[in-house]
Amino acid sequence: MKVPPILVYSVLRLLAFLVPLAIMWFFFPIMREYWWLTAIFAALIGMSLSILFLRRPLSDTSAEIYERREARGPGRQSAAAQDADAEDAALDGAGAPSETRTNES
Repeated sequence: MKVPPILVYSVLRLLAFLVPLAIMWFFFPIMREYWWLTAIFAALIGMSLSILFLRRPLSDTSAEIYERREARGPGRQSAAAQDADAEDAALDGAGAPSETRTNES
């Protein structure tokens, strides 16, 4: 059974945050008092660790997301793309009246 890359990446990112958080929480008593500062430091450390060491899982996850999108086919557009196309068609059909108006003042 193959584990999906997005699950692997998500778990590793959580560990990159939770392990520094636990270390600071248990080994530095002052960090218990400033829990919000501990969370910020753990987030920064986790982000740094993920940038340095999780490139492979990130690229695997990105590749899988890209493959899934391409498998949908070019005919299927998102709702935002369909809405943008409809607005473009409406503007093209109206003939852009704001350009033909002159300043009457």
